[in-house]
Amino acid sequence: MLRNLQPEVSEPSSSFPSQLAFAIAQQQRFQQQLEQQLDTHTNILQAAPVGYVQVDDENRLIWCNLKARKLLGITQETYNKPRLLLEVVRSYELDELIEQTRNAGEPRQSNWMFYPVSSDPSRLSEQQAYPIRGYGLPLPDKQVGIFLESRQEAIMLMQQRDRWASDLAHELRTPLTSIRLVAETLQTRLNPPLKTWVDRLINETVRLSNLVQDLLDLSRMERDSFHALKLKTTDLVELIHAVWDSLEPLAHKKNLTLDYTGPNCLSMQLDEARIHRLLINLLDNSIKHSPPDQKILISIRVEPPEMGESYNGVQLVYLEIIDYGTGFPEKDLPHVFERFYRADLSRTRLSLNALSEEPSESAAMSQNGSGLGLAIVRQIVEAHQGSISASNHPDTGGAWLQVRLPLHSPDLSPKE
Repeated sequence: MLRNLQPEVSEPSSSFPSQLAFAIAQQQRFQQQLEQQLDTHTNILQAAPVGYVQVDDENRLIWCNLKARKLLGITQETYNKPRLLLEVVRSYELDELIEQTRNAGEPRQSNWMFYPVSSDPSRLSEQQAYPIRGYGLPLPDKQVGIFLESRQEAIMLMQQRDRWASDLAHELRTPLTSIRLVAETLQTRLNPPLKTWVDRLINETVRLSNLVQDLLDLSRMERDSFHALKLKTTDLVELIHAVWDSLEPLAHKKNLTLDYTGPNCLSMQLDEARIHRLLINLLDNSIKHSPPDQKILISIRVEPPEMGESYNGVQLVYLEIIDYGTGFPEKDLPHVFERFYRADLSRTRLSLNALSEEPSESAAMSQNGSGLGLAIVRQIVEAHQGSISASNHPDTGGAWLQVRLPLHSPDLSPKE
């Protein structure tokens, strides 16, 4: 304590007892400041709208705020005793997030459904599961802090949005069909230039009908993702070449070729129709945004999961699709799998002048995108218990879509 004193205070003229008394007083003031800071931080965490849990190096509960107690059902009695967190909160997902954060030594994030456990048997029927998102933060001495937030409100908003979109799509199907029938009837009875406008009307009606169907398909997959798959043994390589053959007329217009690398065949348990839809969406997107006289690269490899991927040791099929286009703008990469999001809006809009001119092939193509293609792709991948990511390839500069699917048949039964 004496060494921490200011040089002018600890001069030799000062007696040892006075120096020691001053050092003790200074140490007490410093301790009071630390206690005030600790109280301030504790009050902030107590008033925070998110939960916070802190455990030691042996996963024993050190401290948690009121929000965490409410989210996880921690009572005052269980909190006062030093116990393992897993004994206090029966959430293996939370325990796994803590271990991943501690082992990685960097922040980790996870989402899961939390099922509260009540000690009162009469209240078991009242317990409702709800989604939770956790953010793991490594702390000194191998301690871990976890921030928790309930995702219930966000999930409810998403469900309301999905119901609204699905109901709207159902309501639009009948009038769109009627408009198309009337337009097709008039198409054979009109002469140019009036026939040109009817042709444009039919094209726009078809585009809207496709958009409505995409909305219905997306809602159906989100609602029944774990139950609606029709799995069967499918050769993924053969399916890729079949999809490319169906899109070859579009690729031929730009003189595009397919460059495939990987095994000659790969049999997997897949929903063939939905994986076919996935490949159609991805390859069609690559064809649209590729410059002429280039290649579209597709590769398949089978490897163990990469570090940080939790697939319980199951081998993964890595499917990569790369083009030589302009790629995704960096600011749009986090949003490319969202509904109705189109990274390059300039390619999907017609100018006001173009609307008053005769319809051209390029103008029609520019409006084909619905902004749902990649959203549907992600839903199909997640239904197969896989994952997908988008980036720009460092060599080609074009879009780089990476799909990861479990090699074995996924467990599609609902979780208890």
